[in-house]
Amino acid sequence: MAAPKRGRSASAQSKPGRSLALILIAIVALTGGMFASGHTTPRLGIDLAGGTSITLTAVNQPGQPNAINKANMDTAVDIMNRRVNGLGVSETEVQTQGDRNIIVNIPRGTNSKEAQQQVGTTAKLYFRPVLQQEVSGASGKSPSPGASPGGSSSPKPSASPASGSTPKAKASSATESPKATPTSQGRAVTDALKAGSTPSPSASASSSGKPSATPSPAASGAAAALQARYAALDCTKPAEQAGAGKDAKPGEPTVACGQDGKVWSKFLLGPVAVDGQEVKKAQAVFDTQGASGWQVQMTFNSKGSSKFADITGQLAQKTTPQNEFAIVLDDQVVSHPYVQTAITGGNAEISGRFTQQEAQSLANMLSYGALPLTFKESSVTTVTAALGGEQLQAGLIAGAIGLALVIIYLVLYYRGLSLVAVASLSVSAVLTYVIMALLGPTIHFALNLPAVCGAIVAIGITADSFIVYFERIRDEIREGRTLRPAVERAWPRARRTILVSDFVSFLAAAVLFIVTVGKVQGFAFTLGLTTLLDVVVVFLFTKPLMTILARRKFFANGHKWSGLDPKSLGAKPPLRRTRRPAGPTAGPVDPKEA
Repeated sequence: MAAPKRGRSASAQSKPGRSLALILIAIVALTGGMFASGHTTPRLGIDLAGGTSITLTAVNQPGQPNAINKANMDTAVDIMNRRVNGLGVSETEVQTQGDRNIIVNIPRGTNSKEAQQQVGTTAKLYFRPVLQQEVSGASGKSPSPGASPGGSSSPKPSASPASGSTPKAKASSATESPKATPTSQGRAVTDALKAGSTPSPSASASSSGKPSATPSPAASGAAAALQARYAALDCTKPAEQAGAGKDAKPGEPTVACGQDGKVWSKFLLGPVAVDGQEVKKAQAVFDTQGASGWQVQMTFNSKGSSKFADITGQLAQKTTPQNEFAIVLDDQVVSHPYVQTAITGGNAEISGRFTQQEAQSLANMLSYGALPLTFKESSVTTVTAALGGEQLQAGLIAGAIGLALVIIYLVLYYRGLSLVAVASLSVSAVLTYVIMALLGPTIHFALNLPAVCGAIVAIGITADSFIVYFERIRDEIREGRTLRPAVERAWPRARRTILVSDFVSFLAAAVLFIVTVGKVQGFAFTLGLTTLLDVVVVFLFTKPLMTILARRKFFANGHKWSGLDPKSLGAKPPLRRTRRPAGPTAGPVDPKEA
Protein backbone atom coordinates (compact mmCIF):
# COMPACT_ATOMS: atom_id res chain seq x y z
CA MET A 1 0.00 0.00 0.00
CA ALA A 2 2.92 2.32 0.66
CA ALA A 3 4.31 2.15 -2.86
CA PRO A 4 1.19 3.54 -4.63
CA LYS A 5 0.98 6.34 -2.09
CA ARG A 6 4.59 7.32 -2.78
CA GLY A 7 3.89 7.09 -6.47
CA ARG A 8 0.94 9.48 -6.25
CA SER A 9 2.96 11.87 -4.12
CA ALA A 10 5.82 11.83 -6.55
CA SER A 11 3.47 12.38 -9.46
CA ALA A 12 1.88 15.37 -7.75
CA GLN A 13 5.30 16.81 -6.91
CA SER A 14 6.64 16.30 -10.42
CA LYS A 15 3.94 18.42 -12.11
CA PRO A 16 4.08 21.85 -10.48
CA GLY A 17 4.26 23.30 -13.98
CA ARG A 18 0.51 22.72 -14.38
CA SER A 19 -0.30 25.15 -11.57
CA LEU A 20 2.12 27.74 -12.91
CA ALA A 21 0.63 27.36 -16.41
CA LEU A 22 -2.88 27.77 -14.99
CA ILE A 23 -2.12 31.05 -13.22
CA LEU A 24 -0.20 32.29 -16.27
CA ILE A 25 -3.21 31.58 -18.49
CA ALA A 26 -5.46 33.41 -16.01
CA ILE A 27 -3.18 36.48 -16.03
CA VAL A 28 -3.03 36.53 -19.83
CA ALA A 29 -6.80 36.12 -20.17
CA LEU A 30 -7.59 38.86 -17.64
CA THR A 31 -5.04 41.21 -19.17
CA GLY A 32 -6.44 40.55 -22.64
CA GLY A 33 -9.93 41.25 -21.35
CA MET A 34 -8.73 44.51 -19.81
CA PHE A 35 -7.26 45.76 -23.09
CA ALA A 36 -10.27 44.50 -25.04
CA SER A 37 -12.63 46.47 -22.81
CA GLY A 38 -10.65 49.66 -23.34
CA HIS A 39 -10.44 50.28 -19.57
CA THR A 40 -6.73 49.90 -18.83
CA THR A 41 -6.74 51.85 -15.57
CA PRO A 42 -8.92 51.49 -12.46
CA ARG A 43 -11.81 53.92 -12.20
CA LEU A 44 -11.08 56.53 -9.54
CA GLY A 45 -13.45 57.72 -6.82
CA ILE A 46 -14.60 61.28 -6.30
CA ASP A 47 -11.82 61.99 -3.80
CA LEU A 48 -9.20 61.11 -6.42
CA ALA A 49 -10.75 62.06 -9.76
CA GLY A 50 -13.29 64.72 -8.81
CA GLY A 51 -16.95 64.63 -9.75
CA THR A 52 -20.34 66.18 -9.03
CA SER A 53 -21.81 67.05 -5.64
CA ILE A 54 -25.59 67.50 -5.33
CA THR A 55 -27.33 69.00 -2.31
CA LEU A 56 -30.99 68.03 -1.88
CA THR A 57 -33.21 69.77 0.68
CA ALA A 58 -36.38 68.21 2.08
CA VAL A 59 -39.46 70.45 1.87
CA ASN A 60 -42.73 70.28 3.79
CA GLN A 61 -45.82 69.23 1.89
CA PRO A 62 -49.36 70.48 2.61
CA GLY A 63 -50.94 68.42 5.35
CA GLN A 64 -47.62 66.80 6.39
CA PRO A 65 -45.88 69.35 8.65
CA ASN A 66 -43.96 66.73 10.65
CA ALA A 67 -42.85 64.48 7.79
CA ILE A 68 -39.26 65.73 7.92
CA ASN A 69 -37.76 63.58 10.67
CA LYS A 70 -34.72 61.38 11.15
CA ALA A 71 -36.53 58.15 10.25
CA ASN A 72 -37.82 59.50 6.93
CA MET A 73 -34.47 61.14 6.12
CA ASP A 74 -32.65 57.84 6.76
CA THR A 75 -35.19 56.00 4.59
CA ALA A 76 -34.69 58.52 1.78
CA VAL A 77 -30.89 58.14 2.01
CA ASP A 78 -31.24 54.37 1.81
CA ILE A 79 -33.52 54.56 -1.24
CA MET A 80 -31.27 57.07 -3.03
CA ASN A 81 -28.18 55.03 -2.21
CA ARG A 82 -29.77 51.90 -3.71
CA ARG A 83 -30.85 53.89 -6.78
CA VAL A 84 -27.42 55.23 -7.68
CA ASN A 85 -25.51 52.15 -6.49
CA GLY A 86 -28.09 49.62 -7.72
CA LEU A 87 -25.61 48.08 -10.19
CA GLY A 88 -22.66 47.54 -7.91
CA VAL A 89 -19.87 49.25 -6.01
CA SER A 90 -19.99 52.63 -7.76
CA GLU A 91 -18.72 54.56 -4.72
CA THR A 92 -21.41 57.23 -5.08
CA GLU A 93 -21.82 58.72 -1.61
CA VAL A 94 -25.26 59.55 -0.20
CA GLN A 95 -25.34 61.01 3.31
CA THR A 96 -27.37 63.42 5.43
CA GLN A 97 -26.19 66.87 6.38
CA GLY A 98 -28.06 68.52 9.20
CA ASP A 99 -31.72 67.64 9.73
CA ARG A 100 -33.09 68.21 6.21
CA ASN A 101 -30.24 68.08 3.65
CA ILE A 102 -28.88 65.11 1.72
CA ILE A 103 -25.49 65.32 -0.02
CA VAL A 104 -24.87 63.09 -3.05
CA ASN A 105 -21.30 62.86 -4.36
CA ILE A 106 -21.01 61.28 -7.82
CA PRO A 107 -17.45 60.44 -8.96
CA ARG A 108 -16.22 61.40 -12.40
CA GLY A 109 -16.55 58.52 -14.85
CA THR A 110 -20.08 57.70 -13.69
CA ASN A 111 -22.96 58.85 -15.86
CA SER A 112 -23.53 61.85 -13.59
CA LYS A 113 -26.55 63.07 -15.58
CA GLU A 114 -28.36 59.75 -15.23
CA ALA A 115 -27.39 59.46 -11.57
CA GLN A 116 -28.55 63.02 -10.96
CA GLN A 117 -31.90 62.24 -12.56
CA GLN A 118 -32.32 59.08 -10.46
CA VAL A 119 -31.42 60.94 -7.27
CA GLY A 120 -33.70 63.84 -8.18
CA THR A 121 -36.74 61.68 -8.86
CA THR A 122 -38.14 62.18 -5.40
CA ALA A 123 -41.88 62.34 -6.10
CA LYS A 124 -44.39 59.55 -5.77
CA LEU A 125 -44.58 56.71 -8.27
CA TYR A 126 -48.01 56.12 -9.82
CA PHE A 127 -49.67 53.88 -12.42
CA ARG A 128 -52.22 55.85 -14.48
CA PRO A 129 -54.28 54.74 -17.52
CA VAL A 130 -53.41 56.49 -20.78
CA LEU A 131 -56.30 58.41 -22.36
CA GLN A 132 -54.44 60.16 -25.18
CA GLN A 133 -50.88 60.32 -26.47
CA GLU A 134 -49.08 62.01 -29.32
CA VAL A 135 -45.65 63.22 -30.29
CA SER A 136 -45.17 66.65 -28.76
CA GLY A 137 -44.64 69.45 -31.25
CA ALA A 138 -46.42 67.49 -34.02
CA SER A 139 -49.38 68.77 -36.01
CA GLY A 140 -51.77 67.66 -33.27
CA LYS A 141 -52.78 64.39 -34.88
CA SER A 142 -52.41 61.27 -32.87
CA PRO A 143 -49.62 59.00 -34.08
CA SER A 144 -50.49 55.76 -35.71
CA PRO A 145 -51.28 53.13 -33.12
CA GLY A 146 -48.31 51.13 -31.99
CA ALA A 147 -45.77 53.41 -33.63
CA SER A 148 -43.12 54.68 -31.30
CA PRO A 149 -42.76 58.44 -30.98
CA GLY A 150 -39.59 58.32 -32.90
CA GLY A 151 -41.30 56.68 -35.81
CA SER A 152 -39.47 53.40 -35.51
CA SER A 153 -41.23 50.15 -36.18
CA SER A 154 -40.16 48.48 -32.95
CA PRO A 155 -43.07 47.45 -30.73
CA LYS A 156 -44.08 49.36 -27.64
CA PRO A 157 -43.36 47.79 -24.27
CA SER A 158 -46.11 45.39 -23.27
CA ALA A 159 -47.24 44.14 -19.89
CA SER A 160 -48.23 40.52 -19.41
CA PRO A 161 -48.63 38.03 -16.56
CA ALA A 162 -45.32 36.70 -15.26
CA SER A 163 -44.14 33.34 -16.53
CA GLY A 164 -46.11 30.56 -14.93
CA SER A 165 -49.16 32.76 -14.32
CA THR A 166 -52.52 32.11 -15.93
CA PRO A 167 -53.46 33.37 -18.44
CA LYS A 168 -50.29 34.15 -20.38
CA ALA A 169 -50.41 37.13 -22.72
CA LYS A 170 -48.29 37.36 -25.82
CA ALA A 171 -46.16 40.48 -26.17
CA SER A 172 -47.29 41.26 -29.68
CA SER A 173 -46.90 44.58 -31.47
CA ALA A 174 -49.47 47.22 -30.72
CA THR A 175 -49.73 47.98 -34.44
CA GLU A 176 -52.37 45.26 -34.62
CA SER A 177 -54.80 47.36 -32.58
CA PRO A 178 -57.31 49.62 -34.35
CA LYS A 179 -56.91 53.35 -34.14
CA ALA A 180 -58.86 55.24 -31.49
CA THR A 181 -61.01 58.09 -32.75
CA PRO A 182 -60.91 61.63 -31.27
CA THR A 183 -64.58 61.21 -30.23
CA SER A 184 -63.79 58.13 -28.13
CA GLN A 185 -60.77 59.88 -26.65
CA GLY A 186 -62.83 62.89 -25.61
CA ARG A 187 -65.48 60.61 -24.09
CA ALA A 188 -62.73 58.81 -22.16
CA VAL A 189 -61.56 62.10 -20.67
CA THR A 190 -65.06 62.92 -19.47
CA ASP A 191 -65.53 59.41 -18.09
CA ALA A 192 -62.21 59.69 -16.28
CA LEU A 193 -63.30 62.93 -14.65
CA LYS A 194 -66.55 61.28 -13.60
CA ALA A 195 -64.63 58.36 -12.12
CA GLY A 196 -62.75 60.71 -9.86
CA SER A 197 -65.83 62.50 -8.57
CA THR A 198 -69.08 61.63 -6.87
CA PRO A 199 -72.04 60.49 -8.97
CA SER A 200 -74.01 63.32 -10.50
CA PRO A 201 -77.71 63.70 -9.64
CA SER A 202 -78.36 64.26 -13.34
CA ALA A 203 -78.25 60.54 -14.03
CA SER A 204 -81.21 59.41 -16.13
CA ALA A 205 -82.55 56.10 -17.33
CA SER A 206 -81.79 54.96 -20.83
CA SER A 207 -84.33 53.42 -23.20
CA SER A 208 -83.12 49.99 -22.17
CA GLY A 209 -84.15 50.64 -18.61
CA LYS A 210 -80.57 50.75 -17.29
CA PRO A 211 -79.41 53.89 -15.53
CA SER A 212 -77.25 56.15 -17.70
CA ALA A 213 -75.11 58.90 -16.18
CA THR A 214 -74.54 62.12 -18.04
CA PRO A 215 -71.57 64.30 -17.17
CA SER A 216 -72.32 67.24 -14.91
CA PRO A 217 -71.55 70.78 -16.19
CA ALA A 218 -68.59 70.91 -13.79
CA ALA A 219 -67.17 67.66 -15.14
CA SER A 220 -67.71 68.75 -18.73
CA GLY A 221 -66.02 72.08 -18.03
CA ALA A 222 -63.07 70.42 -16.31
CA ALA A 223 -62.75 67.96 -19.19
CA ALA A 224 -62.74 70.80 -21.72
CA ALA A 225 -60.12 72.70 -19.70
CA LEU A 226 -57.94 69.62 -19.41
CA GLN A 227 -58.32 68.87 -23.10
CA ALA A 228 -57.31 72.44 -23.94
CA ARG A 229 -54.31 72.17 -21.64
CA TYR A 230 -53.30 68.94 -23.32
CA ALA A 231 -53.65 70.47 -26.78
CA ALA A 232 -51.45 73.43 -25.82
CA LEU A 233 -48.77 71.33 -24.09
CA ASP A 234 -45.38 71.29 -25.84
CA CYS A 235 -43.07 68.78 -24.17
CA THR A 236 -40.11 69.86 -26.28
CA LYS A 237 -39.79 72.89 -24.00
CA PRO A 238 -37.95 72.18 -20.72
CA ALA A 239 -40.18 74.54 -18.75
CA GLU A 240 -43.31 72.70 -19.84
CA GLN A 241 -41.69 69.30 -19.22
CA ALA A 242 -41.17 70.29 -15.59
CA GLY A 243 -44.56 71.95 -15.17
CA ALA A 244 -46.78 69.37 -16.84
CA GLY A 245 -48.83 67.51 -14.28
CA LYS A 246 -47.28 69.36 -11.36
CA ASP A 247 -49.36 69.25 -8.17
CA ALA A 248 -51.88 66.91 -9.82
CA LYS A 249 -54.07 65.06 -7.35
CA PRO A 250 -54.01 61.24 -7.49
CA GLY A 251 -57.77 61.02 -7.95
CA GLU A 252 -57.92 63.36 -10.95
CA PRO A 253 -56.81 63.11 -14.60
CA THR A 254 -53.71 65.06 -15.59
CA VAL A 255 -51.27 65.73 -18.38
CA ALA A 256 -47.64 64.60 -18.46
CA CYS A 257 -44.57 64.43 -20.68
CA GLY A 258 -42.49 61.39 -21.47
CA GLN A 259 -39.40 60.67 -23.51
CA ASP A 260 -38.94 57.69 -25.84
CA GLY A 261 -35.34 57.74 -26.98
CA LYS A 262 -34.72 61.33 -28.07
CA VAL A 263 -38.35 62.14 -28.86
CA TRP A 264 -40.77 63.71 -26.37
CA SER A 265 -44.44 62.75 -26.26
CA LYS A 266 -47.31 64.26 -24.34
CA PHE A 267 -49.90 62.23 -22.48
CA LEU A 268 -53.39 62.73 -21.16
CA LEU A 269 -53.71 60.40 -18.16
CA GLY A 270 -56.57 59.17 -16.01
CA PRO A 271 -56.69 59.06 -12.20
CA VAL A 272 -54.13 56.96 -10.33
CA ALA A 273 -55.03 53.28 -10.52
CA VAL A 274 -52.14 51.82 -8.48
CA ASP A 275 -49.75 53.53 -6.07
CA GLY A 276 -46.05 52.84 -6.59
CA GLN A 277 -45.69 51.96 -2.91
CA GLU A 278 -47.75 48.86 -3.64
CA VAL A 279 -44.94 47.46 -5.82
CA LYS A 280 -43.31 44.87 -3.61
CA LYS A 281 -40.36 44.04 -5.88
CA ALA A 282 -39.08 44.78 -9.38
CA GLN A 283 -36.05 43.37 -11.14
CA ALA A 284 -34.52 43.26 -14.61
CA VAL A 285 -34.12 39.75 -16.01
CA PHE A 286 -33.12 38.28 -19.36
CA ASP A 287 -35.59 35.95 -21.05
CA THR A 288 -33.50 32.88 -21.80
CA GLN A 289 -36.43 30.75 -22.97
CA GLY A 290 -38.12 33.16 -25.36
CA ALA A 291 -37.44 36.09 -27.67
CA SER A 292 -38.37 38.87 -25.26
CA GLY A 293 -34.76 39.72 -24.34
CA TRP A 294 -34.42 41.98 -21.32
CA GLN A 295 -37.63 42.51 -19.39
CA VAL A 296 -38.79 43.88 -16.06
CA GLN A 297 -40.63 41.62 -13.62
CA MET A 298 -42.91 43.23 -11.02
CA THR A 299 -44.51 41.81 -7.89
CA PHE A 300 -47.31 43.68 -6.11
CA ASN A 301 -48.52 43.36 -2.55
CA SER A 302 -52.04 42.04 -1.93
CA LYS A 303 -53.68 45.46 -2.20
CA GLY A 304 -51.75 46.44 -5.32
CA SER A 305 -52.39 43.03 -6.89
CA SER A 306 -56.14 43.54 -6.71
CA LYS A 307 -55.95 47.09 -8.09
CA PHE A 308 -53.60 46.07 -10.91
CA ALA A 309 -55.89 43.19 -11.91
CA ASP A 310 -58.86 45.58 -12.08
CA ILE A 311 -57.13 48.26 -14.17
CA THR A 312 -55.50 45.81 -16.59
CA GLY A 313 -58.83 44.05 -17.05
CA GLN A 314 -60.41 47.37 -18.05
CA LEU A 315 -57.54 48.41 -20.32
CA ALA A 316 -57.46 45.06 -22.14
CA GLN A 317 -60.96 45.78 -23.52
CA LYS A 318 -59.91 49.06 -25.12
CA THR A 319 -57.95 50.11 -28.19
CA THR A 320 -54.62 51.87 -28.33
CA PRO A 321 -53.53 54.11 -26.72
CA GLN A 322 -56.26 53.54 -24.15
CA ASN A 323 -55.09 49.98 -23.54
CA GLU A 324 -51.86 51.36 -22.07
CA PHE A 325 -50.98 52.31 -18.50
CA ALA A 326 -48.36 54.96 -17.78
CA ILE A 327 -45.72 54.55 -15.10
CA VAL A 328 -45.39 58.10 -13.80
CA LEU A 329 -42.44 59.22 -11.69
CA ASP A 330 -41.92 62.86 -10.74
CA ASP A 331 -44.93 63.75 -12.91
CA GLN A 332 -43.13 62.29 -15.92
CA VAL A 333 -43.99 59.15 -17.88
CA VAL A 334 -41.04 56.76 -17.73
CA SER A 335 -42.81 53.89 -19.53
CA HIS A 336 -46.25 53.20 -21.00
CA PRO A 337 -46.72 49.48 -21.81
CA TYR A 338 -49.95 48.15 -23.27
CA VAL A 339 -51.91 45.13 -22.05
CA GLN A 340 -53.98 42.51 -23.89
CA THR A 341 -55.47 40.64 -20.94
CA ALA A 342 -56.19 41.13 -17.25
CA ILE A 343 -53.06 40.47 -15.19
CA THR A 344 -53.97 38.65 -11.99
CA GLY A 345 -51.90 37.01 -9.30
CA GLY A 346 -49.79 40.05 -8.45
CA ASN A 347 -46.94 39.22 -10.88
CA ALA A 348 -46.36 40.96 -14.21
CA GLU A 349 -43.69 41.32 -16.87
CA ILE A 350 -42.91 44.39 -18.96
CA SER A 351 -41.11 43.60 -22.20
CA GLY A 352 -40.35 45.56 -25.34
CA ARG A 353 -36.83 45.09 -26.70
CA PHE A 354 -35.20 46.78 -23.72
CA THR A 355 -31.46 47.07 -23.47
CA GLN A 356 -29.97 45.83 -20.21
CA GLN A 357 -29.45 49.41 -19.02
CA GLU A 358 -33.03 50.42 -19.85
CA ALA A 359 -34.48 47.39 -18.07
CA GLN A 360 -32.35 47.93 -14.97
CA SER A 361 -33.16 51.64 -14.89
CA LEU A 362 -36.91 50.96 -15.05
CA ALA A 363 -36.61 48.24 -12.39
CA ASN A 364 -34.77 50.67 -10.12
CA MET A 365 -37.49 53.28 -10.56
CA LEU A 366 -40.20 50.74 -9.78
CA SER A 367 -38.34 49.38 -6.75
CA TYR A 368 -37.13 52.63 -5.26
CA GLY A 369 -39.37 55.22 -6.87
CA ALA A 370 -41.51 56.22 -3.93
CA LEU A 371 -39.64 58.32 -1.37
CA PRO A 372 -41.16 59.25 1.98
CA LEU A 373 -40.27 62.94 1.44
CA THR A 374 -40.16 65.50 -1.33
CA PHE A 375 -36.81 67.15 -2.10
CA LYS A 376 -35.62 70.11 -4.11
CA GLU A 377 -32.18 70.54 -5.63
CA SER A 378 -30.44 73.27 -3.63
CA SER A 379 -27.08 73.18 -5.42
CA VAL A 380 -25.03 71.21 -7.94
CA THR A 381 -21.27 71.78 -7.79
CA THR A 382 -18.17 70.29 -9.37
CA VAL A 383 -15.59 68.83 -6.99
CA THR A 384 -11.90 69.22 -7.84
CA ALA A 385 -9.54 66.28 -7.50
CA ALA A 386 -6.48 68.42 -6.72
CA LEU A 387 -6.43 67.61 -3.00
CA GLY A 388 -7.22 63.95 -3.64
CA GLY A 389 -4.43 63.80 -6.21
CA GLU A 390 -1.94 65.08 -3.68
CA GLN A 391 -3.17 62.61 -1.09
CA LEU A 392 -2.98 59.78 -3.62
CA GLN A 393 0.60 60.72 -4.45
CA ALA A 394 1.50 60.80 -0.76
CA GLY A 395 -0.23 57.45 -0.22
CA LEU A 396 1.59 55.85 -3.15
CA ILE A 397 4.92 57.16 -1.88
CA ALA A 398 4.18 55.75 1.56
CA GLY A 399 3.19 52.43 -0.02
CA ALA A 400 6.36 52.34 -2.11
CA ILE A 401 8.50 53.03 0.97
CA GLY A 402 6.71 50.28 2.91
CA LEU A 403 7.11 47.83 0.02
CA ALA A 404 10.81 48.69 -0.30
CA LEU A 405 11.35 48.08 3.43
CA VAL A 406 9.57 44.71 3.19
CA ILE A 407 11.74 43.66 0.24
CA ILE A 408 14.94 44.80 1.99
CA TYR A 409 14.01 42.78 5.06
CA LEU A 410 13.24 39.71 2.92
CA VAL A 411 16.55 39.99 1.08
CA LEU A 412 18.57 40.36 4.26
CA TYR A 413 16.80 37.61 6.16
CA TYR A 414 15.81 35.10 3.45
CA ARG A 415 18.39 35.89 0.77
CA GLY A 416 17.65 33.63 -2.21
CA LEU A 417 14.15 32.86 -0.95
CA SER A 418 13.38 36.57 -1.25
CA LEU A 419 13.25 36.08 -5.04
CA VAL A 420 10.27 33.76 -4.56
CA ALA A 421 8.56 36.33 -2.30
CA VAL A 422 9.18 39.22 -4.71
CA ALA A 423 7.95 37.18 -7.68
CA SER A 424 4.81 36.19 -5.74
CA LEU A 425 4.18 39.82 -4.72
CA SER A 426 4.55 40.86 -8.36
CA VAL A 427 2.01 38.27 -9.52
CA SER A 428 -0.40 39.38 -6.79
CA ALA A 429 0.07 43.04 -7.79
CA VAL A 430 -0.63 42.30 -11.48
CA LEU A 431 -3.79 40.34 -10.67
CA THR A 432 -5.02 43.04 -8.29
CA TYR A 433 -4.47 45.82 -10.82
CA VAL A 434 -6.08 43.99 -13.74
CA ILE A 435 -9.12 42.89 -11.72
CA MET A 436 -9.65 46.42 -10.36
CA ALA A 437 -9.47 47.81 -13.90
CA LEU A 438 -12.09 45.27 -15.04
CA LEU A 439 -14.38 45.89 -12.05
CA GLY A 440 -14.73 49.56 -13.02
CA PRO A 441 -16.88 49.02 -16.14
CA THR A 442 -18.55 45.83 -14.83
CA ILE A 443 -19.75 46.67 -11.30
CA HIS A 444 -18.73 50.36 -11.26
CA PHE A 445 -16.05 49.83 -8.63
CA ALA A 446 -14.21 53.08 -7.96
CA LEU A 447 -10.78 53.23 -6.35
CA ASN A 448 -10.75 55.78 -3.54
CA LEU A 449 -8.16 56.65 -0.89
CA PRO A 450 -9.37 54.07 1.66
CA ALA A 451 -9.26 51.43 -1.09
CA VAL A 452 -5.64 52.37 -1.78
CA CYS A 453 -4.95 51.93 1.95
CA GLY A 454 -6.55 48.49 1.77
CA ALA A 455 -4.22 47.53 -1.08
CA ILE A 456 -1.19 48.72 0.92
CA VAL A 457 -2.29 46.72 3.98
CA ALA A 458 -2.63 43.69 1.70
CA ILE A 459 1.14 43.80 1.03
CA GLY A 460 1.76 42.78 4.62
CA ILE A 461 -0.92 40.07 4.55
CA THR A 462 0.53 38.55 1.38
CA ALA A 463 4.13 38.72 2.63
CA ASP A 464 3.04 37.07 5.88
CA SER A 465 1.81 34.02 3.95
CA PHE A 466 5.22 33.58 2.31
CA ILE A 467 7.00 33.96 5.64
CA VAL A 468 4.83 31.25 7.23
CA TYR A 469 5.71 28.82 4.45
CA PHE A 470 9.42 29.70 4.43
CA GLU A 471 9.69 29.23 8.19
CA ARG A 472 8.03 25.82 8.00
CA ILE A 473 10.58 24.77 5.36
CA ARG A 474 13.47 26.02 7.46
CA ASP A 475 12.11 24.14 10.49
CA GLU A 476 12.16 20.91 8.47
CA ILE A 477 15.76 21.58 7.43
CA ARG A 478 16.71 22.18 11.06
CA GLU A 479 15.35 18.71 11.77
CA GLY A 480 17.95 17.33 9.38
CA ARG A 481 15.88 16.83 6.23
CA THR A 482 17.02 17.76 2.75
CA LEU A 483 15.21 20.49 0.81
CA ARG A 484 12.92 18.45 -1.44
CA PRO A 485 11.18 16.50 1.35
CA ALA A 486 11.28 19.61 3.53
CA VAL A 487 9.29 21.59 0.92
CA GLU A 488 6.60 18.91 0.74
CA ARG A 489 6.42 18.17 4.49
CA ALA A 490 6.24 21.88 5.37
CA TRP A 491 3.37 22.62 2.97
CA PRO A 492 0.41 20.94 4.81
CA ARG A 493 1.28 22.70 8.07
CA ALA A 494 1.88 26.07 6.39
CA ARG A 495 -1.25 25.70 4.26
CA ARG A 496 -3.44 25.25 7.33
CA THR A 497 -2.00 28.37 8.98
CA ILE A 498 -2.31 30.47 5.81
CA LEU A 499 -5.95 29.48 5.24
CA VAL A 500 -6.94 30.26 8.84
CA SER A 501 -5.17 33.63 8.75
CA ASP A 502 -6.69 34.61 5.40
CA PHE A 503 -10.14 33.45 6.50
CA VAL A 504 -10.01 35.73 9.53
CA SER A 505 -8.89 38.68 7.35
CA PHE A 506 -11.60 38.00 4.77
CA LEU A 507 -14.28 37.64 7.46
CA ALA A 508 -13.27 41.00 8.95
CA ALA A 509 -13.39 42.61 5.50
CA ALA A 510 -16.83 41.10 4.77
CA VAL A 511 -18.31 42.29 8.06
CA LEU A 512 -16.81 45.75 7.55
CA PHE A 513 -18.24 45.91 4.03
CA ILE A 514 -21.73 44.94 5.21
CA VAL A 515 -22.06 47.22 8.23
CA THR A 516 -20.42 50.36 6.77
CA VAL A 517 -21.21 52.74 3.91
CA GLY A 518 -19.34 55.08 1.62
CA LYS A 519 -15.56 55.15 1.51
CA VAL A 520 -15.02 52.58 4.24
CA GLN A 521 -16.64 50.01 1.97
CA GLY A 522 -13.86 50.68 -0.55
CA PHE A 523 -11.26 49.72 2.06
CA ALA A 524 -13.18 46.56 3.00
CA PHE A 525 -13.75 45.56 -0.63
CA THR A 526 -10.07 45.93 -1.55
CA LEU A 527 -8.93 44.10 1.58
CA GLY A 528 -11.29 41.19 0.86
CA LEU A 529 -10.25 41.02 -2.81
CA THR A 530 -6.51 40.98 -2.08
CA THR A 531 -7.01 38.37 0.66
CA LEU A 532 -8.66 36.02 -1.84
CA LEU A 533 -5.88 36.69 -4.34
CA ASP A 534 -3.31 35.85 -1.65
CA VAL A 535 -4.75 32.34 -1.40
CA VAL A 536 -4.71 31.96 -5.19
CA VAL A 537 -1.09 33.14 -5.51
CA VAL A 538 0.24 30.99 -2.65
CA PHE A 539 -1.46 27.83 -3.93
CA LEU A 540 -0.91 28.25 -7.67
CA PHE A 541 2.39 30.13 -7.76
CA THR A 542 4.47 30.18 -4.55
CA LYS A 543 4.18 26.47 -3.68
CA PRO A 544 4.77 25.17 -7.26
CA LEU A 545 7.71 27.56 -7.68
CA MET A 546 9.31 26.28 -4.47
CA THR A 547 8.84 22.70 -5.67
CA ILE A 548 10.75 23.53 -8.87
CA LEU A 549 13.52 25.48 -7.10
CA ALA A 550 14.05 22.60 -4.63
CA ARG A 551 15.43 20.60 -7.57
CA ARG A 552 18.05 23.22 -8.40
CA LYS A 553 21.53 22.78 -6.95
CA PHE A 554 21.72 26.35 -5.67
CA PHE A 555 18.82 25.73 -3.27
CA ALA A 556 19.00 21.93 -2.91
CA ASN A 557 22.66 21.97 -1.80
CA GLY A 558 21.96 24.73 0.71
CA HIS A 559 24.15 27.50 -0.75
CA LYS A 560 24.90 30.13 1.87
CA TRP A 561 23.05 32.76 -0.21
CA SER A 562 20.03 30.55 -0.77
CA GLY A 563 18.56 31.26 2.65
CA LEU A 564 18.41 27.51 3.26
CA ASP A 565 21.97 26.79 4.42
CA PRO A 566 21.74 23.96 7.01
CA LYS A 567 24.77 25.25 8.92
CA SER A 568 23.35 28.77 9.21
CA LEU A 569 20.05 27.30 10.39
CA GLY A 570 21.73 25.08 13.01
CA ALA A 571 20.48 21.88 11.42
CA LYS A 572 20.84 18.51 13.17
CA PRO A 573 22.94 15.79 11.52
CA PRO A 574 21.17 14.29 8.52
CA LEU A 575 18.58 11.67 9.32
CA ARG A 576 19.81 8.22 8.26
CA ARG A 577 18.04 4.90 8.15
CA THR A 578 19.76 1.70 9.26
CA ARG A 579 19.01 -1.75 7.98
CA ARG A 580 17.74 -4.30 10.40
CA PRO A 581 19.97 -7.37 10.83
CA ALA A 582 18.97 -10.26 8.60
CA GLY A 583 19.16 -12.61 11.57
CA PRO A 584 20.43 -12.97 15.10
CA THR A 585 23.91 -13.86 13.85
CA ALA A 586 24.15 -11.02 11.34
CA GLY A 587 27.21 -8.85 11.74
CA PRO A 588 27.36 -5.08 12.03
CA VAL A 589 26.04 -2.98 9.15
CA ASP A 590 28.53 -0.99 7.14
CA PRO A 591 27.80 2.74 7.73
CA LYS A 592 28.33 3.46 4.04
CA GLU A 593 25.56 1.01 3.16
CA ALA A 594 23.33 2.66 5.71
